[in-house]
Amino acid sequence: MNQRDRQPGEPTADQQKENASDRDLAKQIRQSFVHDKSLSTYAHNVKVIAQGGKITLKGPVHSEEEKNALGAKAAEVAGASNVDNQLDVVTK
Repeated sequence: MNQRDRQPGEPTADQQKENASDRDLAKQIRQSFVHDKSLSTYAHNVKVIAQGGKITLKGPVHSEEEKNALGAKAAEVAGASNVDNQLDVVTK
């Protein structure tokens, strides 16, 4: 668990409910990430947390462009107002 996830109220993957709609939403977003071969392995492995139709993206990516691309892909599935893009840009 990273330091940000230790903060009270921060969504984490283990808090995702097991309802079908949230599972399907997370699955659709994850598939859109994995099928985009232009993204790095980091981007393919970010956390996608679905809670009540709201999506939180967490984890490291290699560039601001990747961060924006993942946010846009999630917004295509869940709607822009339902995506909280908390991805961190890290350099090698």
